[in-house]
Amino acid sequence: NNQSTTHIACTSQRHDSKVNMNRILQRFSVASVVGRGSIVRFPERSFLGATFLTRRKIVPFSTTARVKSELAKQRHVRLGDTAPNFTAKSTEGDISLHEYLGDSWGVLFSHPADFTPVCTTELGRVAQLKSEWESRNVKPIGYSINSNADHAKWIQDINETQNCKVDFPLIDGSDKSVALLYGMLDPDELDAEGLPLTVRSVFVIDPQKIVRMILTYPASTGRNFNEILRVIDSLQMTAYKKLATPADWNKGDRAVILPSVSNEEAEKLFPGFTTIKPYLRTTDKY
Repeated sequence: NNQSTTHIACTSQRHDSKVNMNRILQRFSVASVVGRGSIVRFPERSFLGATFLTRRKIVPFSTTARVKSELAKQRHVRLGDTAPNFTAKSTEGDISLHEYLGDSWGVLFSHPADFTPVCTTELGRVAQLKSEWESRNVKPIGYSINSNADHAKWIQDINETQNCKVDFPLIDGSDKSVALLYGMLDPDELDAEGLPLTVRSVFVIDPQKIVRMILTYPASTGRNFNEILRVIDSLQMTAYKKLATPADWNKGDRAVILPSVSNEEAEKLFPGFTTIKPYLRTTDKY
């Protein structure tokens, strides 16, 4: 019995150790300590919540310390914040964000790296939608931690492969200052040196320089820029009307009247509105 109890206890301890290690691996999926450096982890598959790896790269402790230092400097921009201003080099010359936007809306979007497949299609799509941005008084601005020289070479590839002309600015992000200012760095997406790349973030900024929408996509998933246009349509319409837009709304669809609007006021503003429930009233007259 004592031997059986001991065996069960040891088995339980091994299981607990495995669970604890799984938790550690889940939490620290970027790197682990080995010798005088760190192992950058490239996930292949998961088992019991732990990530197992097929490729490794030794990164000096100095690099790991630099990653921690960079991430610690990141700001966290929230809805309703004034968009942090910056002056930077770009493919369209030096720009100051607030001055560049003027009385326009802005879409500041980041991507992990130049010369990558998903990012190439994304930048191409933004260029293809030029008339859509212009009709909404929106100026798109791209950003990654690559240099202007990289951007310029990559734009040639984008124009060639995506049948477009990229003529909006791409910010030179080689110093990562804008990435830190907007909290764009991803601890789980690393470059060849083991340093963090930018995530697929989107910041919609109104003419008063207020952040009105924030989206963040994983590196594996390209963004739907038609959805971003849809949100801008909603923001621009509801900014001046006592309305909100329901799920899957598109410009021209029925909108919902704010609960704070009385029926009497609603009749003046949206004559012939439909009442489904006292709190759910719709109209297409906007």
